[in-house]
Amino acid sequence: MEKKRRDFMGLSLGLFTAAGGVGALYAMKRTWDPLPSVQAAGFSTIDLALAKPNELLVEKWRGKPIFILKKTPEMETHKRDIIVGGERYHVSIGLCTHLGCIPAYKKDTKTFFCACHGGVFDISGIQTPGLPPPSPLEIPPFKIEGTTLVLGEEGPEYLQMKTDGLTV
Repeated sequence: MEKKRRDFMGLSLGLFTAAGGVGALYAMKRTWDPLPSVQAAGFSTIDLALAKPNELLVEKWRGKPIFILKKTPEMETHKRDIIVGGERYHVSIGLCTHLGCIPAYKKDTKTFFCACHGGVFDISGIQTPGLPPPSPLEIPPFKIEGTTLVLGEEGPEYLQMKTDGLTV
């Protein structure tokens, strides 16, 4: 009789400890999960129908400026262009890859100019050789839904650019 009672007490203690361990693991996992407000900030939608040719549209995604430029037919085309509805767009994170400054768009020369150290990027966000920026402007992860660009999600177009080595 005594042995059965001892077995029952041991089993009860083991189950109680296991339940407490599962509860503790669940609580730890919840602290590691991002807050809903942080998850919501991970995606931004931009209606490209609002973009006008050769006028820089600046949006915000994850606290960073996003440059959107609808290209005119005369502007140089590049594999880094995003094509939506037959129109070509330059989309990049608007931070210089040298020191993180925000380059200005020069409509007349169709370049992005970083005044800090004289960095120049062309209409496709590619740096001018011999100047400070070490790499092109970064292309954020994106997905195309009709005429809407969803930033923060990797769609097939972005994955193809990544495969071709056009993104950082």
